[in-house]
Amino acid sequence: MAGRDDDALSWEGDDDPTLDTGTASPAGDDPTPAREETGATERSVPRTPEDTPAITKPPAGSPPPRRPVPAASAPATAPVPATASAPAPMDNVTLVSLGVLGGIYLLLAIGWFIGGSRLQVIAQLFLEPVGYLVTWLIAVLAPAIVFVTVLVTTRGRRTWLRMVLLVAGAIALLPWPFLMVGVGIR
Repeated sequence: MAGRDDDALSWEGDDDPTLDTGTASPAGDDPTPAREETGATERSVPRTPEDTPAITKPPAGSPPPRRPVPAASAPATAPVPATASAPAPMDNVTLVSLGVLGGIYLLLAIGWFIGGSRLQVIAQLFLEPVGYLVTWLIAVLAPAIVFVTVLVTTRGRRTWLRMVLLVAGAIALLPWPFLMVGVGIR
């Protein structure tokens, strides 16, 4: 039974001699040739004191090595504004709010589609069919256009401004044909 418990804690191929575990392999083989076959980089090879190259002095005519300048004596540079770098990620509340408002805008587009299709017969009595179709498609696309426009124009601005504009746009884009007629059966 003990052998079965040990099997649960091991993985097939754990005893592979090409694996680098930081210790010598059980067979005492040098794993260096296996590393060359797998394409391991020089940085992944652990160094032992015998492998460390001797420190040599630079040639007589070469310039001295550069050392980092301490922060106190570094030349003053203009600070980089925060907006020039990558924008800070949004917090979870903002992401969830944008998701909910995006869903509301999707429902508004669906409402304009359904409401406009219910009024199509009546509206075509007073308008040309092509004119009605164009205005209906614009009404269906308007929620998506407003949502994307608010997101793009308020990039880098305060979050509350973005939310206020999205809520105001949702109220302005209420699908009145859908609210007045409903989803009644023809």
